[in-house]
Amino acid sequence: MSEEEMVASMEGALRELGVPEKIAAVGQFQPRGHTGSMFAGGLIGDSLTSSLGGLGDAVGTIGGAMAGSRIHDASSGLPANMMVGVSDTHVYGFSARGRRVVENLVFRVDRQNLTVKVHQRVNVRILELIDATSGSNIQLEGNRVPLTHSKDVIDVLNV
Repeated sequence: MSEEEMVASMEGALRELGVPEKIAAVGQFQPRGHTGSMFAGGLIGDSLTSSLGGLGDAVGTIGGAMAGSRIHDASSGLPANMMVGVSDTHVYGFSARGRRVVENLVFRVDRQNLTVKVHQRVNVRILELIDATSGSNIQLEGNRVPLTHSKDVIDVLNV
């Protein structure tokens, strides 16, 4: 999905909620730890099925990776796939169906009281949104693949 389509999708969802904001950037994110849990699950699945060899070993690795990420995402309290958008005043997080269609508003954070931190990892960037007044935070990971546009969101947040 192009960045323009993602922006239009989020602006449409916001209008349906009665919020006519202009979105500067939208990117695809998952809960922090999604990729690491997938890796760990794949290792466990592989170790459990390595004696089967061939197809059985491959199925164990893939099944373990899928299970690892799903268990982690379910425990995070956040949807497995999210679209995060930035306006001049807020950061919005929506659940996303198939990483394409904006569904439900998950969070709305006022940028005025927001501290943003980015932690660089090998294959993801961790985006940490910290409310300066309450100290609560939202931790997300964005894939480094350009098609996800997660870097665009980070750039607009000036981190």
